Amino acid sequence: MSTLGSTDLERRLRTIEDKLAIYELIASHPPSADTGHAAYTTSVYCENGVFDRGPALDGAEGAKAIAAFIQRPEHDEAIRGGLAHFSGLPLVDLRGDTAIVTSYLMIIHLDHDGRPRDLPNHGVSRGYRIHRAVVNRWELERRDGRWMIARRTLLPVDGSQIQQELLRTGLNELHFS
Repeated sequence: MSTLGSTDLERRLRTIEDKLAIYELIASHPPSADTGHAAYTTSVYCENGVFDRGPALDGAEGAKAIAAFIQRPEHDEAIRGGLAHFSGLPLVDLRGDTAIVTSYLMIIHLDHDGRPRDLPNHGVSRGYRIHRAVVNRWELERRDGRWMIARRTLLPVDGSQIQQELLRTGLNELHFS
């Protein structure tokens, strides 16, 4: 049985702590978006952060401009209509004080036109509809001891070459050890 040196143990513990902090950062996106919590969004993006929603949708540069997305009246209307961002477990590639994170996100909403259905012990619901599924590439930086979003690129899951490349790059860049 081998013993770990204190330096190796510290490195491994730092990796675990970093990944946990990154998981929490990525997991915070759905609740902050679904409540319109712009102050939180501003606090997790770098001041010069970039939000790139691909060629078909508008994006933003700067933490305040990015947070303004969830302050739009249209976003508030979506929240009041039953908006839910649902994310998958992210793939994290740590690189010292930077990280590349690849993840999926589904935008789901209450289906107001759906037929009411009863599920035993869970009540009646009209169901939910998946509006969109996207692939995310989060480029993170450690600043003042905490992980911040420097750039977020999201693309629709549409089978396109650019969407496939974003996923492939996330896998290719991952350093397996």
